[in-house]
Amino acid sequence: MNITQSTLLNIPTFAAIYSNISHRYCNFAEIISLMEDKDFNRIKVVLVEHKRTARWLSEALGKDPATVSKWCTNTTQPSLETLFKISELLQVPVLELIKKQNI
Repeated sequence: MNITQSTLLNIPTFAAIYSNISHRYCNFAEIISLMEDKDFNRIKVVLVEHKRTARWLSEALGKDPATVSKWCTNTTQPSLETLFKISELLQVPVLELIKKQNI
């Protein structure tokens, strides 16, 4: 699947980041690179705060432990549906699972 700039601009997270940094960067490839370096979730931190493990989360969600590990290291991101399930399991607002940062 070939992802184009117009496709990415339809993704809310990307659109917000792009609008914040596009005035500073002209190169689309640079913007993608910056996004890849960012941590977008706080799942690992929230698990530690609630004295839970990634293994516990993977079992509770019925997901492969490797998948949850990738979320915890921000290698990949869970779907919004999964974020809501995680927030229910940990009894925290979903926004607590999302990292808020200035770009």
